[in-house]
Amino acid sequence: MEQLDDAILQAARKVIAVHINYPSRAAQRGRTPAQPSYFLKPPSSLALSGASVERPAGCELLGFEGEIALVIGTPGRRIDPADAWRHVASVTASNDLGVYDLRYADKGSNLRSKGGDGFTPVGPGLIPADTVDPAGLRIRTWHNGELVQNDTTEDLLFPFSRLIADLSQLLTLEAGDIILTGTPAGASVAQPGDVVEIEVTDTSGTISTGRLSTRVVEGQTPLADFGALPKADDAQREEAYGSREAAGLTSSGAGLDAELKAKLESVATATLSSQLRKRGLNNVSIDGLQATRPDHRVVGLARTLRFVPNREDLFKTHGGGFNAQKRAIDTVGEGEILVMEARGEKGTGTIGDILALRAQVRGAAAIITDGGVRDHAAVSAMEIPTYYANPHPAVLGRKHVPWDIDLTIACGGTTVQPGDIIVADADGILVIPPALAESVADDALAQEREEEFIAQMVSEGHGVEGLYPMNAQWRARYEERQSGDAGSADG
Repeated sequence: MEQLDDAILQAARKVIAVHINYPSRAAQRGRTPAQPSYFLKPPSSLALSGASVERPAGCELLGFEGEIALVIGTPGRRIDPADAWRHVASVTASNDLGVYDLRYADKGSNLRSKGGDGFTPVGPGLIPADTVDPAGLRIRTWHNGELVQNDTTEDLLFPFSRLIADLSQLLTLEAGDIILTGTPAGASVAQPGDVVEIEVTDTSGTISTGRLSTRVVEGQTPLADFGALPKADDAQREEAYGSREAAGLTSSGAGLDAELKAKLESVATATLSSQLRKRGLNNVSIDGLQATRPDHRVVGLARTLRFVPNREDLFKTHGGGFNAQKRAIDTVGEGEILVMEARGEKGTGTIGDILALRAQVRGAAAIITDGGVRDHAAVSAMEIPTYYANPHPAVLGRKHVPWDIDLTIACGGTTVQPGDIIVADADGILVIPPALAESVADDALAQEREEEFIAQMVSEGHGVEGLYPMNAQWRARYEERQSGDAGSADG
């Protein structure tokens, strides 16, 4: 098999990359394009197997993407899809590297984020195109020896012939040009010292490019301030790693203190509600919902999901694949509560048995929606409590588009923010601002101790006048008893 060398790299006048082409990647990104879209990488970004790639100094997110590269052999313009494959000379492995820290700098073109020297390793071997079926290839990627990508070209969104024909409508494909054909799910981030290996084979594994190997090294020269400087935030980290979980991002529920949680679990929502009202908060209950497990008391931090009214064109772009609803379910953390804004719309389901089961498996404390629930019997039989407006058999596309997660929403007549503390029991569902939670819990515990005393006095035959609420005489008696109880406990 011919090995890719410097002469082949020098022959490449254009390197063209496709944004999204594998269904697994489209599902991960939460969008499925109707047409292919492209960006250019400079030929100077090409490198051979075994070369090192530099993560620019100050950058955090050097993403790797294993891809199948097509090397054009026969030039062409306005190529017919049926004739497209004969214009390909060979197939090889490629790594579409890029720094997410600079994505903001050249929106759309990816020039600085993906165009750096060495950011397109290719090779090592060239598979003659006429010896393989373009729909029968496999791409695999190893990160430090661990297999992280493994997919085939059987069900690409845009088959190779379509890409070639489409590109040639407006530009001439020249001999030596390289087309990167997209990456499957599993692409992630490499750190200095890491090794990324990529191999292309036929699906039987009998023909192979061999493994394209690239080692990451740390850049030593900082980017100058007369150009774009690196910026990395949690949104970019999630994109680079593929999910919040893979990026090691703590979700909003991770910070609920165990002692505070225990306090909130020990008092009724009715008591908490009165303490919130004393602080001027009257509109902090999620109203009008039923519960699958009304016997459960639930405390957790909110994760949020917003549905917007269905619009058919928007459902096509946001409703399929790894949409906001699935992202919310697949990232909800241990002890968190997923709260959904469905505008009180009762004409369709917003959660069903499979997604509710996924939330339960991930350890979510509860699901709350002010819309409908599908598969009602199955959801009701689950351990995870679900709060909902009504059962309904219809799916999302009837009334809703899943729009976004982890933002401020409205649910059941009140506002819920990510990280708000949710407390639910048979009396209802409360939203407690985190900054007030400690004092609310302490005062609620004190109130319940008082009410236990009052209840005991009523059971002994005392009237409620002056006792509920306590006047000075009754309060003195209560405090005397509390002091005596404390003394007994100390003794």
